[in-house]
Amino acid sequence: MGDRYIAFDVETPNYANDRISAIGVTVIENGEVGEQYDMLVNPEAPFSAFNVALTGITPAMVVDKPTFPDLWRQLGPVMDSGLLVAHNAPFDMSVLAKCLRDYGIRWHSTVPYLCTCQMSRRLLPQLPNHKLNTLCDWLELGLDHHRAGSDSLACGEILLHHLHSGAAVEPFIRTYDLEGICTAKAAPGRRKGRGSLTGCR
Repeated sequence: MGDRYIAFDVETPNYANDRISAIGVTVIENGEVGEQYDMLVNPEAPFSAFNVALTGITPAMVVDKPTFPDLWRQLGPVMDSGLLVAHNAPFDMSVLAKCLRDYGIRWHSTVPYLCTCQMSRRLLPQLPNHKLNTLCDWLELGLDHHRAGSDSLACGEILLHHLHSGAAVEPFIRTYDLEGICTAKAAPGRRKGRGSLTGCR
């Protein structure tokens, strides 16, 4: 339980999913919830009616908020301080990767990550599905869905449930290629989570 996990969630302004309108980060350390961040972001991109309805975030709410590069100065060291965790993580990882790419921010070429959706599919097979709201209902966790801070906290609490139940995270760790914008495929004969970077694009 001494490991440090960085549960995060992003909301996007439109269908392109290459900009962030909100980000939530919840640090899990020593088996409990630690630091939490819940920030609106000026995506410098248009909003679609669908995303406004889904997230409740409007252009007027973010016009005077920091841009992603401004926030990254604060959040980058936090994101670098533990294993990244998200629910349906390939989506959040891809949005993060596209923002880093499009703003010309150099971070890592690859990072390890964990998906609580995939983890829950394996560990809670009895549930009808493994959406965030379904898991929160089953675990009796509070959730204000599609609000980045609440979603990241719920992700962290789902991870804590699995850890407290005795689950090991190692079998679920994967490698994300931030340059290829995909999960790295495991090379033949190598464990998943120690992937090669072939076949990403």
